[in-house]
Amino acid sequence: MYDKIKKQDPAVYKAIRAEVSREQEGIELIASENFTSEAVMEAQGCVMTNKYAEGYPGKRYYGGCECVDVVETLAIERA
Repeated sequence: MYDKIKKQDPAVYKAIRAEVSREQEGIELIASENFTSEAVMEAQGCVMTNKYAEGYPGKRYYGGCECVDVVETLAIERA
């Protein structure tokens, strides 16, 4: 994981790896800083982050949000 960052910006990669080590070697007692799965981190870094989707599924201010609507509707149904 992070191979592209390692190649593009070694300093940022080093900081990310240090944070991974910190999280793995310690215990975090702040609820908002719990661990996120690799699947969630991958989804957060996917092409969906390129789209601005103001509003609610099916009622967006901007067009081209059909795929975002699918994912957001799934999240609502699963909550």
